[in-house]
Amino acid sequence: MKVVLLAGGYGTRISEESHLKPKPMIEIGGKPILWHIMKEYSYYGFNEFIICAGYKQHVIKEWFANYYLHNSDITFDFSADNKMTVHSNVAEPWKVTIVDTGLNTMTGGRLKRVKEYVGDETFMLTYGDGVCDINMKELLEFHKKHGKAATITAVRLGQRFGILDINEDNVITQFREKEDSEGARINGGYMVLEPSVFDYLEDDTTVFEQAPLRQMAADGQLMAYEFDGYWQCMDTKREMDKLNELIDSGKAPWMVWNK
Repeated sequence: MKVVLLAGGYGTRISEESHLKPKPMIEIGGKPILWHIMKEYSYYGFNEFIICAGYKQHVIKEWFANYYLHNSDITFDFSADNKMTVHSNVAEPWKVTIVDTGLNTMTGGRLKRVKEYVGDETFMLTYGDGVCDINMKELLEFHKKHGKAATITAVRLGQRFGILDINEDNVITQFREKEDSEGARINGGYMVLEPSVFDYLEDDTTVFEQAPLRQMAADGQLMAYEFDGYWQCMDTKREMDKLNELIDSGKAPWMVWNK
């Protein structure tokens, strides 16, 4: 099953770092947060990724092109015709497709642009700036059981994200913007989608979190996987520092591959 990662935005709220690189390539614990997200999925056996790139997309491509250089010990022998030896190759069982989905394309437009790479099959989707300790297999099982077009992981956090109104059967009845007085669950990403979702996408201006999700909710095709475990986005330097502190202390909940 393919995993689509949204990694094309400007990341203006963390401009201290994002003026140099895309936000998903900002490092925590010495590795891009994008790498951490991919490691989460890989731990549960999902190893085929489609990255929706845009802003400074060359940085993402170059990092993966030089994966061995970034993660292995290297000997450069300039006396032997510039011979390079890679020691203890560090490799992941990943297949990574990086697609330039445009500089100013909205989230729904980016997803629409990778339709040909996704194909006619169930797939996963998340944002390239948030980590969690969700059990991906349990999430997928939940999605398969209800038979709807889309599952969103619903986390409880008082921040500036879209609100999910959920009934007692876990059907999302409305997708809307959060009001300051509310403490409802929010869209935490980590979605499972059917290919029918592409029917809700129009063009590059489509914001996935607006018309498409609202229409899916109205059609009864949007389900919530309520999750009360660890989830954290990285929108600001303060949040980046918080993630680094957890890694440094050896208590990063999302790093399940180290447990």
